Amino acid sequence: MLELLLRYYGRNAVTLREASRPSHAAHALAAYFDGDLDATADLAIETNGTPFQHTVCAALRRIPPGRTMSYGALAAAIGQPRAVRAVGLANGANPIAIVVPCHRLIGANASLTGYGGGLHRKRWLLAHERGERPLFDEVPHAMAR
Repeated sequence: MLELLLRYYGRNAVTLREASRPSHAAHALAAYFDGDLDATADLAIETNGTPFQHTVCAALRRIPPGRTMSYGALAAAIGQPRAVRAVGLANGANPIAIVVPCHRLIGANASLTGYGGGLHRKRWLLAHERGERPLFDEVPHAMAR
């Protein structure tokens, strides 16, 4: 996580330290994984990026839990239907997965496509949001370690 934060925000911008108590974000993420799928909706975010990337992040946060949208549909939803690849790049640059639910974007043919955490995690998150009991035993053994 530290490496990712440093890559996005710069070498001297972030220092991790032990917290005396869990943050609001930690509580929200725990609640999300416990089944309260809207728990992260009120978290304030601050991402590094272009105005276009901020627009994509905001649009991603409007996709309801358990639902998916294609890259093209998201590009159209933000008023830039030809910016499909740019949406993909902005989605891939998202440094705060779950809070900005980049896992909800899928290919035009409804296929699961790229996810920084691996497609097995994307599949798990989508199953979790659909109320299914996601299993990690579908994960290839080499990845499960």
